[in-house]
Amino acid sequence: MRPLPTPPDWLTHPLRGVRALRGPVPWAAVVRGALGVGPVVAVGVASGHTSFGMLAGLGAMFAHINDRPATRATRAVRIGLPALAGAAGLLTGAWLGTLGLGIWIALALAPVGLVSGAISAIGPVCSSAGVQLMVLAVVGAGMPLPVSPPVRAGLLLIGAAWVIAMAALLPRVLPARRSAPSGEREAVAAVYDALAGLMTAVGSDGGQGARRRLTAAYDAAYEALYAHRLPLHRLDGEERRLRDRLAVAGALSEGVLTLLWENEPVPDRIARTPAQLARSVRTGLPPGRLPAPVPDTAGNVAMHRAVLLAARVFDGEPAPPVGAVVPGHRQRLRRALGPAGREYAARVALCVGVSTALAQRLPGAHWYWLPATAAFLVKPDMGPLVSRALSRALGTAVGVAVFGALATLLAPAGVAPGVWPVVVAAVCSALIPVSVRHFALQTAVLTPLLLALVHLGGDTDPGFTRLTDTLLACGVVLAAGALPGLGGPRAQVSVRLSLAVRATRDHLDRVLTAEAPYATRLRLRREAYRALADARRAVEVASAEHPPFGRDLAAWAPVVFALEEIVDAATACGVRLDQGAPQPEPVLAARLRAALSDLADAVAARRPPTDLVLPAGAAVGDCATLADVTAGLHRVRDLAPG
Repeated sequence: MRPLPTPPDWLTHPLRGVRALRGPVPWAAVVRGALGVGPVVAVGVASGHTSFGMLAGLGAMFAHINDRPATRATRAVRIGLPALAGAAGLLTGAWLGTLGLGIWIALALAPVGLVSGAISAIGPVCSSAGVQLMVLAVVGAGMPLPVSPPVRAGLLLIGAAWVIAMAALLPRVLPARRSAPSGEREAVAAVYDALAGLMTAVGSDGGQGARRRLTAAYDAAYEALYAHRLPLHRLDGEERRLRDRLAVAGALSEGVLTLLWENEPVPDRIARTPAQLARSVRTGLPPGRLPAPVPDTAGNVAMHRAVLLAARVFDGEPAPPVGAVVPGHRQRLRRALGPAGREYAARVALCVGVSTALAQRLPGAHWYWLPATAAFLVKPDMGPLVSRALSRALGTAVGVAVFGALATLLAPAGVAPGVWPVVVAAVCSALIPVSVRHFALQTAVLTPLLLALVHLGGDTDPGFTRLTDTLLACGVVLAAGALPGLGGPRAQVSVRLSLAVRATRDHLDRVLTAEAPYATRLRLRREAYRALADARRAVEVASAEHPPFGRDLAAWAPVVFALEEIVDAATACGVRLDQGAPQPEPVLAARLRAALSDLADAVAARRPPTDLVLPAGAAVGDCATLADVTAGLHRVRDLAPG
């Protein structure tokens, strides 16, 4: 009997996230969800201003979607910035809805789609802001309400502000365990945990995986301590100490990465040092005696110095200043106006425009569901396109069935017409923190919540109409995904990978530059690893896309791995140069820089690299790290798809 053929990845991808459904329940977020949407909607219904409650509930719902694990300092920006964008979208859409444009509303919404797509390319928080801008512009234009556009926007902000206020006040009313560290402290401690894991993995096959986990921990810690701050935010003593201890982790990581390149196992006594520091960060107690390695190799010398620095800093001495990996205004503008921003903006505008025109031709006065679904679905953060479409369709079907069953049971049972939708909204909003673990589950939870809110707003269309709209939106977005030059998988991979190559070049160039400031080198190394992590995620998502994208784009995975090895070797090279190794010839540095620049341009332009002559043999002298860099560059150029 023949075995059944294995289904392709692009069909089975939605099943991969099922494992993520397991895990602890974030009870604090569940409580915030239960007290978020339901009460504000109930106040509106009880006061006779149902539309007011519905709009405030919509703002609270979006705020809960963005209320991911965060620190107190970052939560206000993570929720507030998308809320402001959503208010602007709702205001714009409501104003457009008053103009009586008919089917031409599709063209009027297209510029909003361009802006939404462009700002979504800046980063995760701006991506949420872009989605809210577009979705609420569509809702504002398509949902008739007896409320003026400015009042609609204000009510939306009130709902978001209510969630932010709850997040700030609930810990004081219901304090957590006294022993639980703050979000910032836990993020820094997680970096030391990852360092301990990497030191244990040095000399084994798990080294590269441990190094990637360290990069992810670093990203989370820098985001907790540096990113998403309000303009007038002032550092307190605790935050300064944590920044100093994160700087120490940077020095330790440079030594550990050099040990990783040397590929010699680390004694258990030395590998326990980061774990002691992690415990000290969490408890606030002194770390005790810190074992340091014998300084007999470049990596051990770097580790020895870093351990001495850690002892001084954990004893109260300030750490040497290092920069933060936070993009500046110019870098954000380049992301928005660059190829990824332009292509994604065109895709959002096209999908929303076509969906709006299609919805205008369908029967029914509430046409907003179809283009709003398309605006959600076109967002690439949720995984491969086919996976998103399947998850969206399945989740909507389940959500419509649940809402229909509840309406059938509760409406004839004598429950007041405005009460049962409030109950549905409150229960579903409490489930949002758990539902974000899988796109299909999130859709299944948000669908009855949205149906309850729009029911209160006067939209009583049957649920199967919304399911039909969702399926049509899936078809529009899938069709747009097959079009070239619209921010599809190839564009996502080429942009992320070209940025990673440029970050690798900048780091290597600074390493090979005589008298380069240590802080600058450290910052560029972090940027290189972070860019490579983004590129790896883009390739992993793209490899699960439907044919022909997935099969072709999976070929970039070995390129990312080779670039990671180049950065590892460049880090070890910098350590060796710090310890007195001879400086390489400027000609060698220039040739390596030119080769990496050409590779970055080739990836961005989606062409083969130019046939440049790379250094080899005697050109790299006796420096084993530079020999590895040049070998890695040869390998990258050979692996790069044409």
